[in-house]
Amino acid sequence: MKPSRSGHVPINGLSLYHEVYGELGTSETAPLLLIPGAHMATDSMGQWVSAFAGTRTVIVFDQQGHGRTPDTSRELSYPHFADDAAALLRALQVERADVMGYSQGGGVALQLAVRHPALVNKLVTLSAAYRRDGWYPWVVDGIEDSGTTWWAGTSVEKAFLAHTPDTAALQAYLEKMRVFGRNDQYISDAEMRSISAKTMVIGGDADDVKPEHTLAMFKLRNGDASASMSGVPAARLVILPTTHVGIFWQSAVLAPMVSAFLDDVTPTTPDLF
Repeated sequence: MKPSRSGHVPINGLSLYHEVYGELGTSETAPLLLIPGAHMATDSMGQWVSAFAGTRTVIVFDQQGHGRTPDTSRELSYPHFADDAAALLRALQVERADVMGYSQGGGVALQLAVRHPALVNKLVTLSAAYRRDGWYPWVVDGIEDSGTTWWAGTSVEKAFLAHTPDTAALQAYLEKMRVFGRNDQYISDAEMRSISAKTMVIGGDADDVKPEHTLAMFKLRNGDASASMSGVPAARLVILPTTHVGIFWQSAVLAPMVSAFLDDVTPTTPDLF
């Protein structure tokens, strides 16, 4: 699909690249902001854009240092990324958006809901953690070991150099991302409870995020099995039999569930007896 508009906007000292699919301000349905994961950019979100753009306007953007958004001297952090997303929505004159993020992007979506609650209508996290201890220890160790040579020859290196053909810039970016991953983020239980947006929490049973952490997030977002018996639940939980990377490619399975959640479709309870 081709975006109806795209380009760079000045955001918090960045030249932030974004794409819009569909027309803003022409529908009562809230636009959907998609936030890619670590080392990913708008180019990687095609399947998700296609899954939703037929029924709602979709916005995608490249986070600082990712894709077509050049890096700056500013440190990489979840709060910064969330503030950038908020500033982008305001620049596009979007009063409220549904927000869905994958992995790092899911963490950014959570920060956006905490820091800018008035902008977030519905919230969907896909394989995301709200603090560092939600990841398995080997994931954290892997981030610490992922130096420049680890990425040599990978699609991440090739994608970066395609947009920024500067090996020194690549090395600086990868080191900043390593520090970013080491620091991660910390959202308290109280902050998770304070999020006003209805939330769908999605994870894999073999995810890099611990399943108990995913379940804890669901509960902190007012997840309750009894809620489905009385109208639209405040939170929904989806666990698929797949991995952290595998779940990203399950748009055909997940998009109908996410769309039903965003559209406030009341779960049906067929007669059993």
